[in-house]
Amino acid sequence: MATGIPSKNGNTSNFINKNISFQLNYDGKTPTEHILTSKPAKLKRVVTVEHSLKNKLIYGENLRVLSFLLNDKAIAGKVGLIYIDPPYATGSSFESRKSDHAYHDCMEGAVYLEFLRQRLILLKELLSEQGAIYVHLDENMAFPVKIIMDEIFGARNFRNWITRKKCNPKNYTRKQYGNVADYILFYTKTDKYTWNQPFEAWTEAAIKKEYQYVEEGTGRLYKKVPIHAPGTRKGSTGQPWRGMLPPPGKHWQYTPKTLDEMDARGEIYWSPTGNPRRKVYLDNSQGIGVQDIWLDYKDAHNQNIKITGYPTEKNPDLLKRIILASSNTGDLVLDAFAGSGTTAAVAEELGRQWITIDNSPLAIATIIKRLVQGSEVMGDFVNGHTQSQQMSLINTNRILHSGLEFYIEEHSELEIIDEFLIKDWDNKLNVDTEYIGFLNIQNVI
Repeated sequence: MATGIPSKNGNTSNFINKNISFQLNYDGKTPTEHILTSKPAKLKRVVTVEHSLKNKLIYGENLRVLSFLLNDKAIAGKVGLIYIDPPYATGSSFESRKSDHAYHDCMEGAVYLEFLRQRLILLKELLSEQGAIYVHLDENMAFPVKIIMDEIFGARNFRNWITRKKCNPKNYTRKQYGNVADYILFYTKTDKYTWNQPFEAWTEAAIKKEYQYVEEGTGRLYKKVPIHAPGTRKGSTGQPWRGMLPPPGKHWQYTPKTLDEMDARGEIYWSPTGNPRRKVYLDNSQGIGVQDIWLDYKDAHNQNIKITGYPTEKNPDLLKRIILASSNTGDLVLDAFAGSGTTAAVAEELGRQWITIDNSPLAIATIIKRLVQGSEVMGDFVNGHTQSQQMSLINTNRILHSGLEFYIEEHSELEIIDEFLIKDWDNKLNVDTEYIGFLNIQNVI
Protein backbone atom coordinates (compact mmCIF):
# COMPACT_ATOMS: atom_id res chain seq x y z
CA MET A 1 0.00 0.00 0.00
CA ALA A 2 1.39 3.38 -1.03
CA THR A 3 1.69 6.18 1.50
CA GLY A 4 2.44 9.85 1.08
CA ILE A 5 5.15 11.89 2.75
CA PRO A 6 3.41 14.23 5.19
CA SER A 7 4.81 17.50 6.43
CA LYS A 8 5.03 18.25 10.14
CA ASN A 9 1.62 19.89 10.07
CA GLY A 10 0.13 17.19 7.86
CA ASN A 11 -0.11 19.47 4.82
CA THR A 12 2.01 18.50 1.79
CA SER A 13 0.99 21.49 -0.35
CA ASN A 14 3.43 23.78 1.49
CA PHE A 15 6.54 22.15 0.07
CA ILE A 16 5.40 20.65 -3.24
CA ASN A 17 5.87 22.92 -6.24
CA LYS A 18 3.28 21.71 -8.73
CA ASN A 19 4.87 23.75 -11.52
CA ILE A 20 8.08 21.69 -11.58
CA SER A 21 8.30 19.77 -14.85
CA PHE A 22 10.77 17.23 -16.19
CA GLN A 23 11.85 15.99 -19.58
CA LEU A 24 13.82 13.23 -21.22
CA ASN A 25 17.29 14.27 -22.35
CA TYR A 26 19.49 12.36 -24.79
CA ASP A 27 22.13 13.01 -27.42
CA GLY A 28 20.77 14.21 -30.74
CA LYS A 29 17.59 15.85 -29.42
CA THR A 30 16.72 18.43 -32.08
CA PRO A 31 15.24 21.82 -31.03
CA THR A 32 11.51 22.01 -31.70
CA GLU A 33 11.85 25.11 -33.87
CA HIS A 34 14.17 23.24 -36.23
CA ILE A 35 11.69 20.38 -36.57
CA LEU A 36 8.87 22.78 -37.37
CA THR A 37 10.89 24.15 -40.26
CA SER A 38 11.76 20.73 -41.71
CA LYS A 39 12.03 20.60 -45.48
CA PRO A 40 8.66 19.51 -46.92
CA ALA A 41 8.17 16.68 -49.36
CA LYS A 42 7.79 17.30 -53.06
CA LEU A 43 4.59 15.43 -53.92
CA LYS A 44 3.20 14.46 -57.30
CA ARG A 45 -0.45 13.53 -57.65
CA VAL A 46 -0.67 10.46 -59.86
CA VAL A 47 -4.25 9.20 -59.33
CA THR A 48 -7.51 11.03 -58.71
CA VAL A 49 -10.87 9.47 -57.90
CA GLU A 50 -13.50 12.18 -58.34
CA HIS A 51 -16.00 12.66 -55.53
CA SER A 52 -17.15 15.52 -53.33
CA LEU A 53 -15.11 14.19 -50.39
CA LYS A 54 -11.39 13.81 -51.18
CA ASN A 55 -9.14 11.56 -49.11
CA LYS A 56 -5.36 11.36 -49.49
CA LEU A 57 -3.10 8.33 -49.83
CA ILE A 58 0.56 9.38 -49.85
CA TYR A 59 3.63 7.32 -50.67
CA GLY A 60 6.52 9.10 -49.01
CA GLU A 61 8.73 9.59 -45.96
CA ASN A 62 6.31 10.75 -43.29
CA LEU A 63 8.42 13.50 -41.68
CA ARG A 64 8.72 15.34 -44.98
CA VAL A 65 5.09 14.61 -45.86
CA LEU A 66 3.85 15.93 -42.50
CA SER A 67 5.90 19.08 -43.06
CA PHE A 68 4.22 19.40 -46.48
CA LEU A 69 0.77 19.03 -44.89
CA LEU A 70 1.60 21.75 -42.36
CA ASN A 71 1.88 24.16 -45.27
CA ASP A 72 -1.63 23.26 -46.46
CA LYS A 73 -4.10 25.67 -44.84
CA ALA A 74 -6.96 23.23 -45.48
CA ILE A 75 -5.23 20.62 -43.30
CA ALA A 76 -2.96 22.33 -40.74
CA GLY A 77 -4.87 22.68 -37.47
CA LYS A 78 -7.86 20.87 -38.98
CA VAL A 79 -7.14 17.18 -38.24
CA GLY A 80 -9.70 15.81 -35.80
CA LEU A 81 -8.06 12.49 -34.94
CA ILE A 82 -4.66 10.86 -35.34
CA TYR A 83 -3.93 7.18 -34.84
CA ILE A 84 -0.43 5.85 -35.42
CA ASP A 85 1.01 2.38 -35.02
CA PRO A 86 4.72 3.12 -35.53
CA PRO A 87 7.58 0.61 -35.42
CA TYR A 88 8.16 -0.76 -31.91
CA ALA A 89 12.00 -0.71 -31.81
CA THR A 90 12.09 -4.50 -32.03
CA GLY A 91 15.31 -4.72 -34.08
CA SER A 92 13.51 -6.91 -36.63
CA SER A 93 12.42 -6.90 -40.25
CA PHE A 94 8.86 -7.74 -41.21
CA GLU A 95 7.38 -9.63 -44.16
CA SER A 96 3.85 -10.22 -45.40
CA ARG A 97 2.19 -13.62 -45.24
CA LYS A 98 3.42 -14.09 -48.80
CA SER A 99 7.01 -13.41 -47.66
CA ASP A 100 7.19 -10.00 -49.35
CA HIS A 101 9.36 -7.44 -47.53
CA ALA A 102 7.25 -4.86 -45.68
CA TYR A 103 9.58 -2.75 -43.54
CA HIS A 104 12.60 -2.71 -41.22
CA ASP A 105 12.20 -1.95 -37.51
CA CYS A 106 15.86 -1.50 -36.62
CA MET A 107 15.99 1.79 -34.70
CA GLU A 108 16.54 1.59 -30.95
CA GLY A 109 17.13 3.81 -27.95
CA ALA A 110 17.62 7.55 -28.44
CA VAL A 111 17.60 7.23 -32.24
CA TYR A 112 14.12 5.70 -32.12
CA LEU A 113 12.86 8.24 -29.58
CA GLU A 114 14.03 11.18 -31.66
CA PHE A 115 12.56 9.63 -34.81
CA LEU A 116 9.15 9.42 -33.17
CA ARG A 117 9.44 12.72 -31.29
CA GLN A 118 10.01 14.71 -34.48
CA ARG A 119 6.89 13.25 -36.05
CA LEU A 120 4.81 13.79 -32.91
CA ILE A 121 5.78 17.48 -32.87
CA LEU A 122 4.47 17.93 -36.43
CA LEU A 123 1.39 15.83 -35.72
CA LYS A 124 0.45 18.08 -32.80
CA GLU A 125 0.52 21.12 -35.11
CA LEU A 126 -1.81 19.34 -37.55
CA LEU A 127 -4.40 18.62 -34.85
CA SER A 128 -7.43 20.84 -34.41
CA GLU A 129 -8.22 22.34 -31.01
CA GLN A 130 -10.75 19.53 -30.56
CA GLY A 131 -8.31 16.88 -31.81
CA ALA A 132 -6.95 13.72 -30.20
CA ILE A 133 -4.03 11.40 -30.86
CA TYR A 134 -3.65 7.68 -30.09
CA VAL A 135 -0.14 6.17 -30.25
CA HIS A 136 0.06 2.36 -30.31
CA LEU A 137 3.23 0.84 -28.82
CA ASP A 138 4.49 -2.18 -26.90
CA GLU A 139 6.55 -2.48 -23.72
CA ASN A 140 9.84 -1.70 -25.49
CA MET A 141 9.35 2.05 -25.79
CA ALA A 142 5.93 2.97 -24.40
CA PHE A 143 7.32 4.30 -21.14
CA PRO A 144 9.90 6.79 -22.51
CA VAL A 145 7.45 7.80 -25.26
CA LYS A 146 4.94 8.69 -22.53
CA ILE A 147 7.46 11.21 -21.15
CA ILE A 148 8.11 12.58 -24.65
CA MET A 149 4.36 12.99 -25.24
CA ASP A 150 3.99 14.78 -21.91
CA GLU A 151 6.63 17.25 -23.16
CA ILE A 152 4.92 17.79 -26.50
CA PHE A 153 1.21 17.70 -25.63
CA GLY A 154 1.42 18.63 -21.95
CA ALA A 155 0.88 16.19 -19.09
CA ARG A 156 -2.50 17.84 -18.46
CA ASN A 157 -3.66 16.60 -21.87
CA PHE A 158 -2.84 12.97 -21.16
CA ARG A 159 -6.13 11.06 -21.05
CA ASN A 160 -5.44 7.34 -20.84
CA TRP A 161 -2.85 4.59 -20.90
CA ILE A 162 -4.93 1.88 -22.59
CA THR A 163 -3.88 -1.74 -22.20
CA ARG A 164 -4.98 -4.01 -25.04
CA LYS A 165 -4.95 -7.80 -25.04
CA LYS A 166 -3.25 -8.41 -28.39
CA CYS A 167 -3.26 -12.21 -28.62
CA ASN A 168 -4.26 -15.47 -26.99
CA PRO A 169 -2.20 -16.83 -24.04
CA LYS A 170 1.32 -18.00 -24.91
CA ASN A 171 3.08 -21.15 -23.78
CA TYR A 172 6.23 -19.37 -22.64
CA THR A 173 9.36 -21.37 -21.90
CA ARG A 174 11.05 -18.25 -20.52
CA LYS A 175 11.10 -17.52 -16.80
CA GLN A 176 8.54 -14.71 -16.99
CA TYR A 177 4.82 -14.07 -17.39
CA GLY A 178 3.23 -14.42 -20.80
CA ASN A 179 3.32 -11.24 -22.89
CA VAL A 180 -0.20 -10.75 -24.25
CA ALA A 181 -0.60 -6.96 -24.00
CA ASP A 182 0.39 -3.82 -25.84
CA TYR A 183 -0.48 -0.20 -25.10
CA ILE A 184 -2.16 2.85 -26.57
CA LEU A 185 -1.32 6.35 -25.31
CA PHE A 186 -4.31 8.69 -25.64
CA TYR A 187 -3.68 12.45 -25.59
CA THR A 188 -5.63 15.50 -26.72
CA LYS A 189 -4.43 18.88 -27.92
CA THR A 190 -6.61 20.82 -25.46
CA ASP A 191 -9.26 20.15 -22.84
CA LYS A 192 -11.99 20.96 -25.41
CA TYR A 193 -11.67 17.70 -27.29
CA THR A 194 -14.27 15.62 -29.11
CA TRP A 195 -15.52 12.78 -26.91
CA ASN A 196 -18.38 10.39 -27.65
CA GLN A 197 -18.49 8.17 -24.58
CA PRO A 198 -18.36 4.50 -25.63
CA PHE A 199 -20.39 1.90 -23.77
CA GLU A 200 -20.42 -1.88 -23.60
CA ALA A 201 -23.74 -3.72 -23.45
CA TRP A 202 -24.90 -5.09 -20.13
CA THR A 203 -24.53 -8.85 -19.75
CA GLU A 204 -27.10 -10.93 -17.87
CA ALA A 205 -24.50 -11.69 -15.19
CA ALA A 206 -23.65 -8.01 -14.75
CA ILE A 207 -27.33 -7.04 -14.58
CA LYS A 208 -28.00 -9.59 -11.84
CA LYS A 209 -25.03 -8.28 -9.87
CA GLU A 210 -25.67 -4.54 -10.28
CA TYR A 211 -29.47 -4.21 -10.54
CA GLN A 212 -30.81 -6.42 -7.78
CA TYR A 213 -34.12 -4.69 -7.07
CA VAL A 214 -37.48 -4.66 -8.84
CA GLU A 215 -39.76 -1.65 -8.43
CA GLU A 216 -43.28 -2.52 -7.34
CA GLY A 217 -45.94 -1.52 -9.82
CA THR A 218 -43.58 -0.94 -12.75
CA GLY A 219 -41.35 -4.02 -12.68
CA ARG A 220 -38.32 -1.82 -13.50
CA LEU A 221 -34.93 -3.07 -12.37
CA TYR A 222 -32.91 -0.63 -10.31
CA LYS A 223 -29.96 -0.29 -7.96
CA LYS A 224 -29.55 1.94 -4.91
CA VAL A 225 -26.82 4.58 -4.72
CA PRO A 226 -26.05 7.29 -2.15
CA ILE A 227 -27.51 10.76 -2.62
CA HIS A 228 -24.43 12.40 -1.07
CA ALA A 229 -20.91 13.00 -2.36
CA PRO A 230 -17.50 13.75 -0.79
CA GLY A 231 -16.68 17.30 0.27
CA THR A 232 -18.50 19.97 2.21
CA ARG A 233 -20.49 22.77 0.58
CA LYS A 234 -21.82 26.05 1.96
CA GLY A 235 -24.66 26.35 -0.53
CA SER A 236 -28.02 24.59 -0.64
CA THR A 237 -26.44 21.16 -1.14
CA GLY A 238 -24.85 21.52 2.31
CA GLN A 239 -28.14 22.42 4.02
CA PRO A 240 -30.60 20.09 5.80
CA TRP A 241 -33.11 18.10 3.74
CA ARG A 242 -36.11 16.45 5.35
CA GLY A 243 -34.66 17.36 8.72
CA MET A 244 -31.29 15.70 8.16
CA LEU A 245 -27.85 17.00 7.25
CA PRO A 246 -25.48 15.26 4.83
CA PRO A 247 -23.05 12.83 6.54
CA PRO A 248 -19.91 14.48 8.01
CA GLY A 249 -17.51 15.63 5.28
CA LYS A 250 -20.15 15.20 2.56
CA HIS A 251 -22.80 17.20 0.70
CA TRP A 252 -26.04 16.33 -1.10
CA GLN A 253 -25.56 15.50 -4.79
CA TYR A 254 -28.67 17.56 -5.58
CA THR A 255 -30.36 20.60 -4.05
CA PRO A 256 -33.14 19.91 -1.52
CA LYS A 257 -35.67 21.15 -4.10
CA THR A 258 -34.45 18.61 -6.69
CA LEU A 259 -34.42 15.84 -4.07
CA ASP A 260 -38.07 16.67 -3.25
CA GLU A 261 -38.94 16.40 -6.96
CA MET A 262 -37.12 13.07 -7.25
CA ASP A 263 -38.90 11.75 -4.18
CA ALA A 264 -42.26 12.82 -5.61
CA ARG A 265 -41.50 10.77 -8.72
CA GLY A 266 -40.68 7.72 -6.61
CA GLU A 267 -36.96 7.88 -7.40
CA ILE A 268 -35.83 7.89 -3.76
CA TYR A 269 -35.73 4.66 -1.77
CA TRP A 270 -36.24 4.99 1.99
CA SER A 271 -34.78 2.24 4.12
CA PRO A 272 -36.63 0.98 7.22
CA THR A 273 -34.27 3.14 9.30
CA GLY A 274 -35.08 6.26 7.26
CA ASN A 275 -31.91 6.35 5.17
CA PRO A 276 -32.59 7.82 1.69
CA ARG A 277 -30.91 6.40 -1.41
CA ARG A 278 -31.39 7.17 -5.07
CA LYS A 279 -32.83 4.62 -7.49
CA VAL A 280 -30.80 4.14 -10.68
CA TYR A 281 -32.84 2.31 -13.31
CA LEU A 282 -31.40 -0.20 -15.75
CA ASP A 283 -33.58 1.04 -18.61
CA ASN A 284 -32.00 4.50 -18.29
CA SER A 285 -28.50 3.10 -18.67
CA GLN A 286 -26.68 3.28 -22.02
CA GLY A 287 -24.46 0.41 -20.89
CA ILE A 288 -21.20 0.01 -19.03
CA GLY A 289 -18.74 2.82 -19.70
CA VAL A 290 -15.64 1.54 -21.46
CA GLN A 291 -12.58 1.39 -19.21
CA ASP A 292 -8.86 1.48 -20.08
CA ILE A 293 -8.30 -2.29 -20.36
CA TRP A 294 -9.51 -3.67 -23.71
CA LEU A 295 -9.80 -7.44 -23.93
CA ASP A 296 -11.88 -7.90 -27.08
CA TYR A 297 -9.63 -6.50 -29.81
CA LYS A 298 -7.01 -9.14 -30.41
CA ASP A 299 -5.22 -9.19 -33.74
CA ALA A 300 -6.08 -11.93 -36.25
CA HIS A 301 -6.28 -15.15 -34.21
CA ASN A 302 -8.42 -17.58 -36.20
CA GLN A 303 -8.70 -18.60 -39.83
CA ASN A 304 -12.13 -17.03 -40.37
CA ILE A 305 -11.01 -13.46 -39.73
CA LYS A 306 -10.48 -11.29 -42.81
CA ILE A 307 -7.01 -9.78 -43.19
CA THR A 308 -4.77 -8.24 -45.83
CA GLY A 309 -1.73 -10.36 -45.05
CA TYR A 310 0.37 -7.31 -44.12
CA PRO A 311 2.47 -7.78 -40.93
CA THR A 312 1.40 -6.16 -37.64
CA GLU A 313 -2.10 -5.52 -39.04
CA LYS A 314 -4.47 -4.24 -36.36
CA ASN A 315 -8.02 -5.32 -35.60
CA PRO A 316 -10.53 -3.09 -37.47
CA ASP A 317 -12.87 -3.12 -34.47
CA LEU A 318 -10.11 -1.53 -32.39
CA LEU A 319 -9.94 1.38 -34.85
CA LYS A 320 -13.72 1.55 -34.96
CA ARG A 321 -13.89 2.10 -31.20
CA ILE A 322 -11.24 4.85 -31.35
CA ILE A 323 -12.70 6.66 -34.35
CA LEU A 324 -16.25 6.61 -33.01
CA ALA A 325 -15.16 7.85 -29.58
CA SER A 326 -12.82 10.65 -30.70
CA SER A 327 -14.27 11.99 -33.96
CA ASN A 328 -17.54 12.86 -35.64
CA THR A 329 -18.89 12.20 -39.12
CA GLY A 330 -16.95 14.24 -41.67
CA ASP A 331 -13.92 14.81 -39.40
CA LEU A 332 -10.43 14.38 -40.81
CA VAL A 333 -8.53 11.29 -39.57
CA LEU A 334 -4.79 10.89 -40.16
CA ASP A 335 -2.46 7.87 -39.96
CA ALA A 336 1.23 8.57 -40.66
CA PHE A 337 2.24 4.87 -40.45
CA ALA A 338 -0.51 3.47 -42.65
CA GLY A 339 0.66 -0.15 -42.97
CA SER A 340 -2.24 -2.30 -44.12
CA GLY A 341 -4.65 0.66 -44.28
CA THR A 342 -6.93 -0.31 -41.42
CA THR A 343 -7.34 3.32 -40.32
CA ALA A 344 -8.30 4.39 -43.85
CA ALA A 345 -10.71 1.46 -44.32
CA VAL A 346 -12.54 2.05 -41.02
CA ALA A 347 -12.59 5.84 -41.43
CA GLU A 348 -14.10 5.35 -44.89
CA GLU A 349 -16.74 3.00 -43.48
CA LEU A 350 -17.65 5.50 -40.74
CA GLY A 351 -17.94 8.52 -43.04
CA ARG A 352 -14.74 10.29 -42.00
CA GLN A 353 -12.30 11.97 -44.32
CA TRP A 354 -8.82 10.46 -44.10
CA ILE A 355 -5.13 10.88 -44.90
CA THR A 356 -2.71 7.95 -44.77
CA ILE A 357 1.05 7.98 -45.32
CA ASP A 358 3.60 5.19 -45.76
CA ASN A 359 7.03 4.76 -47.35
CA SER A 360 6.65 1.03 -48.04
CA PRO A 361 5.62 0.08 -51.59
CA LEU A 362 4.07 -3.08 -50.16
CA ALA A 363 1.97 -1.01 -47.76
CA ILE A 364 0.72 1.20 -50.60
CA ALA A 365 -0.09 -1.82 -52.77
CA THR A 366 -1.88 -3.47 -49.82
CA ILE A 367 -3.95 -0.35 -49.09
CA ILE A 368 -5.02 0.10 -52.71
CA LYS A 369 -5.97 -3.57 -53.01
CA ARG A 370 -7.95 -3.29 -49.77
CA LEU A 371 -9.78 -0.16 -50.95
CA VAL A 372 -10.69 -1.85 -54.23
CA GLN A 373 -11.65 -5.35 -53.09
CA GLY A 374 -11.55 -5.57 -49.30
CA SER A 375 -9.56 -8.20 -47.42
CA GLU A 376 -9.38 -11.99 -47.46
CA VAL A 377 -10.15 -14.72 -44.96
CA MET A 378 -7.03 -15.54 -42.96
CA GLY A 379 -7.38 -19.25 -43.71
CA ASP A 380 -6.83 -18.54 -47.40
CA PHE A 381 -3.35 -17.24 -46.62
CA VAL A 382 -2.60 -20.21 -44.37
CA ASN A 383 -3.77 -22.70 -46.99
CA GLY A 384 -2.25 -20.88 -49.95
CA HIS A 385 -5.64 -20.17 -51.57
CA THR A 386 -5.26 -16.42 -51.88
CA GLN A 387 -6.72 -14.49 -54.76
CA SER A 388 -4.64 -13.77 -57.84
CA GLN A 389 -2.09 -10.97 -57.61
CA GLN A 390 -4.13 -9.21 -60.32
CA MET A 391 -6.98 -7.38 -58.64
CA SER A 392 -10.40 -8.13 -59.99
CA LEU A 393 -11.88 -5.16 -61.82
CA ILE A 394 -15.35 -5.78 -60.40
CA ASN A 395 -15.48 -6.59 -56.69
CA THR A 396 -18.50 -6.47 -54.40
CA ASN A 397 -16.32 -5.94 -51.30
CA ARG A 398 -15.01 -2.56 -52.45
CA ILE A 399 -14.34 -0.21 -49.53
CA LEU A 400 -13.62 3.07 -51.29
CA HIS A 401 -16.83 4.92 -52.16
CA SER A 402 -15.63 8.51 -51.73
CA GLY A 403 -12.95 10.49 -53.54
CA LEU A 404 -9.22 9.91 -53.40
CA GLU A 405 -6.00 11.66 -54.33
CA PHE A 406 -2.94 9.41 -54.50
CA TYR A 407 0.41 11.19 -54.22
CA ILE A 408 3.98 9.98 -54.66
CA GLU A 409 6.91 11.79 -53.11
CA GLU A 410 9.68 12.52 -55.54
CA HIS A 411 12.85 11.67 -53.62
CA SER A 412 15.97 9.67 -54.43
CA GLU A 413 15.88 7.60 -51.23
CA LEU A 414 12.46 6.12 -52.00
CA GLU A 415 11.94 3.00 -54.06
CA ILE A 416 10.47 3.88 -57.44
CA ILE A 417 6.95 2.60 -58.16
CA ASP A 418 6.55 1.45 -61.75
CA GLU A 419 4.40 3.66 -63.99
CA PHE A 420 2.56 0.58 -65.32
CA LEU A 421 1.57 -0.34 -61.77
CA ILE A 422 0.34 3.19 -61.08
CA LYS A 423 -1.79 3.07 -64.23
CA ASP A 424 -3.21 -0.28 -63.17
CA TRP A 425 -4.09 1.12 -59.74
CA ASP A 426 -5.72 4.12 -61.40
CA ASN A 427 -7.95 1.81 -63.45
CA LYS A 428 -8.98 -0.23 -60.41
CA LEU A 429 -9.64 2.76 -58.16
CA ASN A 430 -11.70 4.57 -60.79
CA VAL A 431 -14.15 1.78 -61.54
CA ASP A 432 -17.67 3.23 -61.52
CA THR A 433 -19.15 2.05 -58.21
CA GLU A 434 -22.70 2.64 -59.47
CA TYR A 435 -21.96 0.23 -62.32
CA ILE A 436 -20.66 -2.29 -59.78
CA GLY A 437 -23.92 -2.02 -57.84
CA PHE A 438 -25.93 -2.53 -61.04
CA LEU A 439 -23.95 -5.68 -61.84
CA ASN A 440 -24.49 -7.00 -58.33
CA ILE A 441 -28.26 -6.61 -58.69
CA GLN A 442 -28.19 -8.39 -62.05
CA ASN A 443 -26.26 -11.29 -60.50
CA VAL A 444 -28.84 -11.64 -57.74
CA ILE A 445 -31.68 -11.66 -60.28
